[in-house]
Amino acid sequence: MGVNTMPTQRVGEKIWTIVVAAGSGTRFGGAKQFELINDRRVVDWAVETARAASDGVIVVLPATHAEREHGVVGGASRSASVRCGLAAVPADATIICVHDAARPFASEFLFDEVVDAICAGADGAVPGLPVVDTIKFISNENVVISTPNRAQLVAVQTPQAFRAKILREAHSTNPESTDDAALVESNGGRVVVVHGDPLNRKLTTPEDINWARAITRGEV
Repeated sequence: MGVNTMPTQRVGEKIWTIVVAAGSGTRFGGAKQFELINDRRVVDWAVETARAASDGVIVVLPATHAEREHGVVGGASRSASVRCGLAAVPADATIICVHDAARPFASEFLFDEVVDAICAGADGAVPGLPVVDTIKFISNENVVISTPNRAQLVAVQTPQAFRAKILREAHSTNPESTDDAALVESNGGRVVVVHGDPLNRKLTTPEDINWARAITRGEV
């Protein structure tokens, strides 16, 4: 007889992940999610970990890739692409994670951390790293308005996890944001922060891709 290794707090939970990989890569100069890191594409690294950490995965892709890769066609914005993914997540999912394909080195442990926070009662959970630089709020004229206390600031990553019903409600009016947690927050949800991972870097420029390749070769 097998032994059930599922953590007690996860019994009865159905965890799905939406991997958002539909961007055009304007800042990168091309579709960075299809760049190779060694012998695998950026999106493949992200999806592999998501599959290991979830009961099911929906991959949101550009229309040119979605059909042949059995993915979902994305929308005109990141939020719209998440909603395309949400429409494909089964109705009985209880926890939904949203992960950017541009973070190929997110660990299964990090997925577990945000999911466990939802199981413990949070509406949403995000990984965050302390901000080491001083941050300034500035006006349109580049004049400093104020300096927030960096001890109260974190740089947020994905995967982000949410109670499924709450994430669906937050997206129900088709709002826009660069971050799903912000939508849940603005809808009255309680979002907590877990420790992020410096290795979980977002690939934005060609230099970032070079860094990722060097990491996998043990050169960094």
